[in-house]
Amino acid sequence: MGLLQQAMKTYDSMSRIVGVTGGDGKEPLAPVGHITTKPQIRITIDADGTFLQAEAIDELKVIIPVTEQSAGRTSGICPHPICDQIGYITDSNQKKHSEYLQQLKGWACSDYSHPKVKAVFSYLGRNTVTSDLEEAGLLKIDEKGSVSNEKDLIVWWVTGLGEESGPIYTDQAVFRSWEEYYIHDLDQDGDVDFCYLTGEYLEKAKQHMKGVVSLNGNSKIISANDHVNFTYRGRFEKSDQAVSVSYIASQKAHNALKWVVANYGIPIGSRLFVAWNPDGHKVPSIINPMLPKQEERVDPKGYRKELGDAVKGYLYHFPETEKIVIAGFDAATSGRLAVTYYNELLRSDFLKRMMDWDNSCCWIDVKYGVHSPLLKDIVRFAYGTMRGEKDDQKFDVGERVMPEQMQRLIHCRIDRTGFPEDLMRALVRRAGNLKLLSKKNRSRVVFAACAAIRKYHWDHNKEEWEMALNPKCQDRSYQFGRLLAIMEGIERSALHGTDDRETNAIRLQQVFVQRPGYAAATIMEKLKTAYYPRLNPGLRVYYERLVGEVMEMLSAFPQEDYNKPLEETYLMGYYLQKNEFYTKKSEDEEKEAE
Repeated sequence: MGLLQQAMKTYDSMSRIVGVTGGDGKEPLAPVGHITTKPQIRITIDADGTFLQAEAIDELKVIIPVTEQSAGRTSGICPHPICDQIGYITDSNQKKHSEYLQQLKGWACSDYSHPKVKAVFSYLGRNTVTSDLEEAGLLKIDEKGSVSNEKDLIVWWVTGLGEESGPIYTDQAVFRSWEEYYIHDLDQDGDVDFCYLTGEYLEKAKQHMKGVVSLNGNSKIISANDHVNFTYRGRFEKSDQAVSVSYIASQKAHNALKWVVANYGIPIGSRLFVAWNPDGHKVPSIINPMLPKQEERVDPKGYRKELGDAVKGYLYHFPETEKIVIAGFDAATSGRLAVTYYNELLRSDFLKRMMDWDNSCCWIDVKYGVHSPLLKDIVRFAYGTMRGEKDDQKFDVGERVMPEQMQRLIHCRIDRTGFPEDLMRALVRRAGNLKLLSKKNRSRVVFAACAAIRKYHWDHNKEEWEMALNPKCQDRSYQFGRLLAIMEGIERSALHGTDDRETNAIRLQQVFVQRPGYAAATIMEKLKTAYYPRLNPGLRVYYERLVGEVMEMLSAFPQEDYNKPLEETYLMGYYLQKNEFYTKKSEDEEKEAE
């Protein structure tokens, strides 16, 4: 199945909430022949059409009836059936107003009418709407005498109907009234064609809904109303030859997509991503880890268990055959909505892939223990431009860069493609110059870099790097990374936190990565001259033992390789050695407290 077929399935599966406006702050799912939109003005009348009051409102999106043409209108005159803009409901624009009244009269005088519709038509027949809005102070007149807020949307509230009294925009009886009237009118047209979504011959749609993704304005997924340029000409003589979709199918699919996007969409720049289950079951976020950061530190074994339990929790509520749909949208032009990513997976496959990512793209945090970094953090730290002072440092990513890179990572996570090498290298470069980063950002950047390195080596080499310090690791860069952390630790211990200046190890980090043997000798000479004498004897012995342990491991490698540039794995050795210091310090403090 494709995107629109899954959207249709969503609409049918969620039929119990179609037209229902809840108080949960979510956008409602509009019925066929309706859209959701935000109103600015509400006029209250009684059952006889007598004006009671007009007021400005700040409602969330509400449901209003529309025609096929008005649902996709951009320019030109094309009125909605009953709730519409000031320019249509008042006589400030006579042509718009007359077409609006003519259309409303057809519904109000039909066999499918409703008392609220008749009340509105009766009120408008009195021709007092303009003066009523002026008296309420809701018409804004510019210096030329024109109405400047003629695009403000007016909705209706009708009283005096007993239990049926209330707003039109929540009344399902009014929705059914319009749907029956309009569908009957369409059936009389007799313009039937093959529907590519249902596989049946049905009344075809002549226009399709705009604004499915509000982030992209009026852009449409299906658009073929350009008869001048080459939207479809050159391949087809008529737009119907490219694709034909029935009116009912188009309405269901677009309204369902609009509902899904509004309530579950994740906007990133101009692009929007969404993952949902057509039957309404909860789906984990595709850009966030499945497990939030824990208050207590979690070790690798505990992390894997909690991750497995989270997946079992989702599986328990999902029938075996249900699917997860993942899509990305962006506006190619102001009128065309592009589907930049699409996939649909069985729920077990989707959850397994999500878990595999979190299990391989993770690292141990000095504060929270093992967890997976946010996808946004990976992009932000890799390609962001540092802004602000060091104490308030932020990473600013360009509007075009973030959505493109996020889609690459989503593709990698959902489709099990290899972690992008350029992204991993960018993180390593950023983590390779720690002196430019604030202390808060240092651990965050190195954490994200180590998680990316671990993921990259798993995807491309099937190497699983441990998240605990391995002093016997047979990797030259890893051992040099340990040495960098040890040398940094010596200087910080000697200063006892009394000096906030940068350590020699961090200042010479870039040289250390390119010429580790030379840089290590330079740093050690300064340490022995200025800092070793400040250490207490026990601490000095401890650090000397660690340095000797690392040098013994490095001696096993060929002499000619000793001073060659380091691979990215040095960051893992550096981070884990620092984490070991942090853990040891915490344990010592706990013993002292006892």
